[in-house]
Amino acid sequence: MRVVQVPVLEDNFAYLLIDERNKIAAAVDPAGPKEVLSAAKREDVKIVCVLTTHHHWDHAGGNPEMASQIEGLKIYGGDERVNAVTDKVGEGDQFKVGDLSIKVHFTPCHTSGHVLYEVTDTQNPNQSKPLFTGDTLFISGCGRFFEGTAQQMYHALCEVVASLPADTQVYCGHEYTVKNLQFALTVDPHNQAVKDKLAWATKQREQKLSTVPSTVGEEKTYNPFMRVNEKAIAESLGLVGATPVEVMQELRKRKDNF
Repeated sequence: MRVVQVPVLEDNFAYLLIDERNKIAAAVDPAGPKEVLSAAKREDVKIVCVLTTHHHWDHAGGNPEMASQIEGLKIYGGDERVNAVTDKVGEGDQFKVGDLSIKVHFTPCHTSGHVLYEVTDTQNPNQSKPLFTGDTLFISGCGRFFEGTAQQMYHALCEVVASLPADTQVYCGHEYTVKNLQFALTVDPHNQAVKDKLAWATKQREQKLSTVPSTVGEEKTYNPFMRVNEKAIAESLGLVGATPVEVMQELRKRKDNF
């Protein structure tokens, strides 16, 4: 199993999830069909399905063109608003792409139909798992609560994602890392993990290199939205005694205005 990043639009990531044994791939959020199809050609793999995290155009907008280029293409999504969707999926659904097993986690909030895709290589189950998080989880951040609540984002990040193995690789939908870490520093100013990651991410971006993926274990050390149970975050926000969900709500409010 291998993941190939395909930068599309201004700061989006599409991905090819490749089953190397069978030379096939799933395209994740292929908002730039031309770039994704070129990458598949370069990698010498056949795209057999699309994994769509949510219906926003910068994630699902390329689906109709992908379907027109590839006969019989399956397009998975958690929402009937996903362009050209053929297979609607929900919490706990599982399906195969060759030797790769895909498990769906339903994480409504950014949109009411947002899903994450967790991948296991059935022939090599000890390999760390990719998790395609769309706009639910970014490196050191999370998506806006467009269609949901702080309670839903708390469930998504602090119950669903946080329960996954620490070495699970986080492949998110956008290159927002530097700005997210700059914000994290304002609400978690004494956190050395934030400072170290920001220094690293800044260097990466200066060299025009990607900051993705991170891991679930890393996110727990520097992503404030996954640290809403930590006393330091509540204190920094002036919310001593608040619930983690209240901390989540205040964090998002501040990030929206950052």
